[in-house]
Amino acid sequence: MTQKSKAALQSASPYNAAITREQYLFYEVRTTAKLLTEGLSADEVAERIVSENLFQYPTEKSVRKMALACLRRLDALQDETLVQAIATQSSDVAKQICLYAMMKQYRLVWDFMVTVIGEKYRLKDTSFGKIDLNVFFMRLQEQDDYVATWSDSTVTKLKQVLQKTLVDNEYIDSTKAEHLNPVLISPVLENAIRSNNDDAALVAFNCFM
Repeated sequence: MTQKSKAALQSASPYNAAITREQYLFYEVRTTAKLLTEGLSADEVAERIVSENLFQYPTEKSVRKMALACLRRLDALQDETLVQAIATQSSDVAKQICLYAMMKQYRLVWDFMVTVIGEKYRLKDTSFGKIDLNVFFMRLQEQDDYVATWSDSTVTKLKQVLQKTLVDNEYIDSTKAEHLNPVLISPVLENAIRSNNDDAALVAFNCFM
């Protein structure tokens, strides 16, 4: 396939593989949120993170890239109260909101959390394993021509990031886990999702009321 035709498929697709680089990033997103709540502009936040190497990355370029990724993710929330909550609430609450931000920014994460995890909770099916990830990506590759061009190594990396994100949010105990844990949505997040008319996201947090 030519580079041009792949680019055309990419522009027509809602999906991308950016989370292979821009992973869950809880520490980095929380650090960024704290600076925003101090009243700094997005540009000032990026400069501060880079100049003080707040993410402790090896190169200035990698720090800047990830600072901008964190700002984009917080912007995807379109909700100041949630940015404030990431900065100030307990890590459990902040982590859950960071997961929601990830869902808002990446269609891949949204679809996985809603159609796989949310559906499991809806059916009260606590089983979970590699087969669920395999089926999810297989369906995605059948439905989307751009996703079908992704290499095996890219898909493997995406599966690893999704699994690690589930572990970080205590949906599963480890990447080798075979069942989902019950999760409880934080009231801060539930209220924000409802007031933003984003109710379709609630199932991802085991919320059906």
